[in-house]
Amino acid sequence: MTRAQTTVLDLADEDSPPVDSEVVPSSLALIAPILRVANEIEKENSRVAYLCRFHAFEKAHKMDRTSSGRGVRQFKTYLLHRLEKEDEETKPQLAKTDPREIQLYYQKFYKENIKDAQHTKKPEEMAKILRIATVLYDVLQTVVPAGKVDNETEKYAEDVKRKRGQYEHYNILPLYAAGVKPAIMELPEIKAALHALRDVDNLPMPRIRLPHDSSSDMHKERVTSVNDILDWLSSIFGFQRGNVANQREHLILLLANMDVRNRSLDGYTTLNSGTIQRLLETIFKNYRSWCNYLRCKSNLEFPIKSDNQQLKLIYIALYLLIWGEASNIRFMPECICYIFHNMAHEVYGILYSKAHPVSEETYETTAPDDEAFLRNVITPIYQVLLKEARRNKGGKASHSKWRNYDDLNEYFWSDKCLKLNWPMDLQADFFVHSDGLPPANERSNQGTGGMRKPKTNFVEVRTFWHLFRSFDRMWIFFILALQAMIIIAWSPSGSIVAFFDEDVFKSVLSIFVTSAFLNLLQASLDIILSFNAWRSLKVTQILRYLLKFVVAAAWAVVLPIGYSSSVLNPTGLVKFFSTWSMDWQNQSFYTYAVTIYLIPNVLAALLFVLPPLRRTMERSNWQIVTLIMWWAQPKLYVGRGMHEDMFSLLKYTLFWVLLIICKLAFSYYVEILPLVGPTKLIMEIHVNNYQWHEFFPQLPHNIGVVISIWTPILLVYFLDAQIWYAIFSTLVGGIQGAFSHLGEIRTLGMLRSRFESVPSAFSRHLVPSHEDAPRKHLDEESERKNVANFSHVWNEFIYSLRMEDLISNHEKDLLLVPYSSSDVSVFQWPPFLLASKIPIALDMAKDFKGKEDAELYRKMDEYMQSAVTECYEALGYIIFGLLEDDADKMIVRQIRYEVDMSIQQHRFLNEFRMSGLPMLSEYLERFLKVLLGNHGDDDTFYKSQIVNALQSIIEIITQDIMFHGHEILERAHSNTSSDQSSMKEQRFGKINLSLTRNNYWREKVLRLHLLLTTKESAINVPSNLDARRRITFFANSLFMNMPKAPKVRDMFSFSVLTPYYKEDVLYSDDELHKENEDGITILFYLKTIYRDEWKNFEERINDQKLMWPSKEKMEFTRQWVSYRGQTLARTVRGMMYYRQALELQCLLEFAEDDALLNGFRTLEPETDQKAYFDLAQALADLKFTYVVSCQVYGAQKKSTEQRDRSCYNNILNLMLANPSLRVAYIDERETTVNGKSQKLYYSVLVKGGDKYDEEIYRIKLPGPPTDIGEGKPENQNHAIIFTRGEALQTIDMNQDNYFEEAFKMRNVLEELKKSHRRKQNPTILGIREHIFTGSVSSLAWFMSNQETSFVTIGQRILASPLRVRFHYGHPDIFDRIFHITRGGVSKASKTINLSEDIFAGYNTTLRGGYVTHHEYIQVGKGRDVGMNQISSFEAKVANGNGEQTLSRDVYRLGRRFDFYRMLSFYFTTAGFYFSSMITVLTVYVFLYGRLYMVMSGLEREILMDPSINESKALEQALAPQSIFQLGLLLVLPMVMEIGLEKGFRTALGDFVIMQLQLASVFFTFQLGTKAHYYGRTILHGGSKYRATGRGFVVFHAKFAENYRLYSRSHFVKGLELFILLVLYEVYGKSYRSSSLYLFVTLSMWFLVGSWLFAPFVFNPSGFDWQKTVDDWTDWKRWMGNRGGIGIAPDKSWESWWGGEQEHLKHTNIWGWLLEIILAFRFFIYQYGIVYHLDIAHHSKSLLVYGLSWIVMLTTLLVLKMVSMGRRKFRTDFQLMFRILKALLFLGFVSVMTVLFVVCGLTIQDLFAGILAFMPTGWALLLIGQACRSLFMWIGFWDSIKELARAYEYIMGLLLFMPIAILSWFPFVSEFQTRLLFNQAFSRGLQISMILAGKKEGADAGKKEAS
Repeated sequence: MTRAQTTVLDLADEDSPPVDSEVVPSSLALIAPILRVANEIEKENSRVAYLCRFHAFEKAHKMDRTSSGRGVRQFKTYLLHRLEKEDEETKPQLAKTDPREIQLYYQKFYKENIKDAQHTKKPEEMAKILRIATVLYDVLQTVVPAGKVDNETEKYAEDVKRKRGQYEHYNILPLYAAGVKPAIMELPEIKAALHALRDVDNLPMPRIRLPHDSSSDMHKERVTSVNDILDWLSSIFGFQRGNVANQREHLILLLANMDVRNRSLDGYTTLNSGTIQRLLETIFKNYRSWCNYLRCKSNLEFPIKSDNQQLKLIYIALYLLIWGEASNIRFMPECICYIFHNMAHEVYGILYSKAHPVSEETYETTAPDDEAFLRNVITPIYQVLLKEARRNKGGKASHSKWRNYDDLNEYFWSDKCLKLNWPMDLQADFFVHSDGLPPANERSNQGTGGMRKPKTNFVEVRTFWHLFRSFDRMWIFFILALQAMIIIAWSPSGSIVAFFDEDVFKSVLSIFVTSAFLNLLQASLDIILSFNAWRSLKVTQILRYLLKFVVAAAWAVVLPIGYSSSVLNPTGLVKFFSTWSMDWQNQSFYTYAVTIYLIPNVLAALLFVLPPLRRTMERSNWQIVTLIMWWAQPKLYVGRGMHEDMFSLLKYTLFWVLLIICKLAFSYYVEILPLVGPTKLIMEIHVNNYQWHEFFPQLPHNIGVVISIWTPILLVYFLDAQIWYAIFSTLVGGIQGAFSHLGEIRTLGMLRSRFESVPSAFSRHLVPSHEDAPRKHLDEESERKNVANFSHVWNEFIYSLRMEDLISNHEKDLLLVPYSSSDVSVFQWPPFLLASKIPIALDMAKDFKGKEDAELYRKMDEYMQSAVTECYEALGYIIFGLLEDDADKMIVRQIRYEVDMSIQQHRFLNEFRMSGLPMLSEYLERFLKVLLGNHGDDDTFYKSQIVNALQSIIEIITQDIMFHGHEILERAHSNTSSDQSSMKEQRFGKINLSLTRNNYWREKVLRLHLLLTTKESAINVPSNLDARRRITFFANSLFMNMPKAPKVRDMFSFSVLTPYYKEDVLYSDDELHKENEDGITILFYLKTIYRDEWKNFEERINDQKLMWPSKEKMEFTRQWVSYRGQTLARTVRGMMYYRQALELQCLLEFAEDDALLNGFRTLEPETDQKAYFDLAQALADLKFTYVVSCQVYGAQKKSTEQRDRSCYNNILNLMLANPSLRVAYIDERETTVNGKSQKLYYSVLVKGGDKYDEEIYRIKLPGPPTDIGEGKPENQNHAIIFTRGEALQTIDMNQDNYFEEAFKMRNVLEELKKSHRRKQNPTILGIREHIFTGSVSSLAWFMSNQETSFVTIGQRILASPLRVRFHYGHPDIFDRIFHITRGGVSKASKTINLSEDIFAGYNTTLRGGYVTHHEYIQVGKGRDVGMNQISSFEAKVANGNGEQTLSRDVYRLGRRFDFYRMLSFYFTTAGFYFSSMITVLTVYVFLYGRLYMVMSGLEREILMDPSINESKALEQALAPQSIFQLGLLLVLPMVMEIGLEKGFRTALGDFVIMQLQLASVFFTFQLGTKAHYYGRTILHGGSKYRATGRGFVVFHAKFAENYRLYSRSHFVKGLELFILLVLYEVYGKSYRSSSLYLFVTLSMWFLVGSWLFAPFVFNPSGFDWQKTVDDWTDWKRWMGNRGGIGIAPDKSWESWWGGEQEHLKHTNIWGWLLEIILAFRFFIYQYGIVYHLDIAHHSKSLLVYGLSWIVMLTTLLVLKMVSMGRRKFRTDFQLMFRILKALLFLGFVSVMTVLFVVCGLTIQDLFAGILAFMPTGWALLLIGQACRSLFMWIGFWDSIKELARAYEYIMGLLLFMPIAILSWFPFVSEFQTRLLFNQAFSRGLQISMILAGKKEGADAGKKEAS
């Protein structure tokens, strides 16, 4: 078993200087192997090492004579200094001269390491030794003069050269290794696959045009190097060696794994033909579909009389080789289809000598060079991608200006691609780039707009209209329903029944007119939004768009005309139906028009209820079907036939029908109907007395008021479906969870009560069944086997908990299940179930007064009886084993016989005294303690102790307990009295001491000791909450529905892929002890939070038996801390559990029963079991691969920065510690071409060697891969070629895994086989996550609960019944072959695919995949834990959703799903974010409506009107506003899931505690984040990947930092709403009851409070006085600093302010216009307020408003004068400036005096004036920012900037004052700490200690660690 590391390897030290061979500049990479050899042999022969280095130096000098490469000069200088020093210090050891020295050393090295070594050494050792020998020989040839090399050396070198080919560094399969074959190469499936691939005898070998001077030997050698099919293909097309080697192993493993499944291993020599056919079908399913779509013949041709198996393998290998070298083009699956299409044709031509289609010549099989394919095929396409990517200007250019991956891939969806010819015509339209003419001038992008290549099929335009265009059916349905409901509510009765009334029905029919106009809008949007793609569309598509528009326009004319004419010919519903049949000629024209108009909808409904028909029609290529579908849905390569089966359709239809009924009923009775009455009254009131200058006094029916009242209600109408979705999904998800047995075992008590059924459940699900049919009633033997199987896995699970320090040694002992129970008649349960049972049984027996045995037995429960029996039998076994003397054994046997007989005959209580039992127990304890003691070397003393204890025990039994015990002793005495010698010896003196050293026997003693001595109940074992959660979840999952486990050999093979960039790998010693500003170290913090785990850790490393040295203890401490953070080390440890689990599963399958019973932990791999261990490792290699894609590992390796070096060393150490871990990275090398430095890029795979990494594969790339798309998907894509197997699990850098969950992996993989009703296997398996960061703070807890509810109940319901689960980040499992042939596991176009993961789900669904969700297995995941981190994360997700809304994937899914599935899709993706935005918008619309009513005086007039005042109607009309408080209902799923899994009492408690900890404030704040970033992304773009940081957040964020983060998204909006609420209160309170005001605005005040102060409330030490003072100083400094180029936003307000407007620079004209129009809302304040000022004297003249502008402009002018004066006169004319200021001040005072005295200005007017003019200034500022270039041109930009600075000062002050005031009171800070860290408090944490920064604590922590 490869267990978690218990010994620390000789790992690279972080602090040691870098080794020269590892930091070679990229342009000198060829000398790195020489330097590495020098380092390897340094200790053995320093002189030869010096010669190697000298050779390396010479080579480096030849490679770059001028030292022009990056870092070359420094490296050469370093090497030269070292050589000078070594030349003096080193002397030859074996000879006198260097040439002789190196020859002798070479010979010695060969004899010691290579000669006959292949029979003893492993292939990887041989590879390394031969590499050293090859380098040594190269050096030797330069040191020894030509012709002076002796024959022996030459002979050895030849042998090395021959063997070198057999031993190369390999990944999993050492294919060419001679000698000792590893177990994996002996597997029959591998041999069979190899045999199939090596069948190349009948293939035409490539002809080589040889140069004249070469001999024919070379020709032979080249031809014979074709070992297999892949070599043959490479020799024709020129694939790279690394690619060929990589895909060879890939294909062998695929074939072997697929072939061995459910196949007998007897006589297994060849592959099953069905296997190759299956693989062919899977890989080419997409290719065949593409050929059908383009109506071209597939080039998978198979002649009738040939070896089809070989040809199939050639086609498969060809596809994999193309894919393996395609680099970024892997994201374009149909482009790969096109390449394969042509190359397959070429292969067929070579094999069957067909003529070339263009040149008419027969195919020439010449062998090109290794990079021919890359150069001629991949690079030209890559260059097109690169040029397009450069046009997006780092994601800032509009999407419509450049073509992304999708556009370029969709070029290959039309038959145009076939005209590119083959070899590709590089002058073809596809390759000629519009920017090709002036390459030097990059800015020509602007100028060449007209020549730009068109988008393909779709244009991602920044507009909200996308939501209507993608989900038009939903919007049309809601709008028509709204119209119908308003018409019915408006009818006199207002009841639903009015629908049947003639006039009402006639009015309702007008919805078809609305529908016609909405359809016209849809047709217009289709034309406008796809305009940029028209040049790439087919004529038929353009025709369809235009025809759709014409038809929609025609209906928009015909239906209104028809409707207006039908008014003359009214028809009621009943009358309509009764007269239709008899009198159809006289029906109105409108009725006929509507009937015809509805025909398409009726047909769509028919197809909806017949999904198989719809699916067949969409996938059909018949011309007639295509023509019919052409009108309904344009034919597209993806999105065809996505319809579900009938049963699934019914399920989600029922869900939505019920939901829509509830939503519409609620909308009608709560939102619409109550508003109709008041509206009618308002419309009748006539208002004359306006409070301001009314521009439109003649507007009929107070239409302004009606709009103000109705608009928020209409917004709520469109929003509340989201809330209904939350309610319904909670109910359905809860019911589903209950049915799938979630939470049945959720506490330790529940586990205890069901523990006895756990082993059988374990065997049922997790142990592969044998062929014999399962028996209903398991016999004793199979039950024992179940327990034995279970005990191995359970114990490994418990050991893993111990290694992770979640439990202590004592808890571990209590939780372990004994491996074997063969010598005990009862099942041996783990001691935690039997704890305290023996002491209780003893007490019961001692105090028992009865005489009937049965009565005593009745008092004992099952576990107690089991414990008593086990103790009795185990004690007998132990004592019997110790005794050597037969007479002694006879006594023991006699005692046991008496006991057994008395129990059988029910006279136990009569024969034995119970009162002696406590004393016996006491002596037994001593006896067992002696046995367990560590006796060292003193055997005599130890033996005497055992003998004494044993004698005492026998004496107590015979004297004190047994009534007739003395008889036994007498009998024994008489039997032995004849033997005189024994008289001299004491009884029980002969002891078998060797037994006490037997592990198995000691385990028995330990267990017995535990059973006897554990007095307290183990009801709280384990005490650690995480350990409890894992144990209960594992036990519970055994009772859930999961597929049966297959044998390891039969399971699906799989890989895990983790992308990594520059995150933490393992915390360094410095990081552990680095203090933050409060003097707290990470180590101290974690020791405080995880106090119990730290205690367990100390117990583990201070174990006396192991005696770890202090250096290793430090290493363990670093690991302990890193495993509690979100580090790569934690992820790797977790994923490596898969391998451990696989090895254990193999051993359990191979091991014989007796080995099983004793437990393999007692086995030693070196013994007879070695073959088992080797085979287990081989199978684990065959089934599992783990690749971490460390994109910049190569750069980190060469870097000189401390952090990069640390990351490199830690990753290297991870590889050394985990031999099966692979790291892929992008290597950048410099080379000089024609005197110019040029960069080359490679994908490289490495593994751990002895001390360094060993390179396995190196594949050259066409250019830098990450320059084209988003970083993470590009990182995944470059490494995906190194993954293996049929399934691929994607795991993020912040995830974790658990041993017990890894054990269930093969069950989950079986789900990939499960065919669903659509005869469709799943393509993505969703897996639940456990969020492990919830315990850090209350914020982390909220986030963890929110995330948990999404990954459980949320995704459960998305998968079923709604059928719209996609891929939400990791840990989902992909059907690997499905995805690698369809574009990979993510999409990577810059910006649009910001949320790269979900696009994998979209892509899968569009391409006919199937996504499921499984909850019996879980993976750990970390989440952000600080307020600012969480907000950054939410912003990133909202940005991503904004981009999704614009994307073609969402459009296609929205249009191609059926109506109900489209609803599910909308409300669970973009709709959720749009609803969040509408929620916020509702508040704005409501308050601006109120502002209009209050300021104009309309509200006063209406409320004062008697008819309204009496009916209280308006109050009812306002009530629905509070509906959006139902946003609280969005936490329902969370409560339901906690209830399911932890019990509803806990859920309720958690909910209350969350509210007390201000969870509502947090969620309301995040609502603002979502709304802001979603809206801004759609309008202006600017979305980017935000690194959220994954550290431990207990630090205080400065005020300035919070201000920068939230100023625009929350503070500005919060202050605006604050002013609105104040104005609404102040100007309306004279005529309105305050209770009504409070009722209406309470939720809005809550929103304002949350938005303004949440960041400070949730900021640790946010109200600490000292911190507040520091924050103020810091903020003032930041505000005052000047900006400029290169000054970071966090250093200067100016830089930050410039960055905040970045989005306006790149927005389109509509975004820019909307920004200006929205700014105009701020002018309303001034217009409204000036008419209410006392100085206005109730004048309604427009002159009042005009005068107010004069005041505004004067104020601004004066401020401008002062700032100009300050700049100009400050230094030279100081006095002048002072006089100017004095004059201004006097002027101001005199003007104010005149205004107060003469004009009647009041103090109130001053405050009102501020409220009026502040928003106006802000509006001017916003318009100024939008028109930046104009203001810069007229020279006003600086004024705008100064105005902005003034506003920021004011906002900062307003926010800071409440914080400063609260900081005065110390109790506020304490209260806040309690609020933030309540979780930690309840776990016994004194976080105040952490936050107060008690230095003593930190220092103590340091001492402890050291």
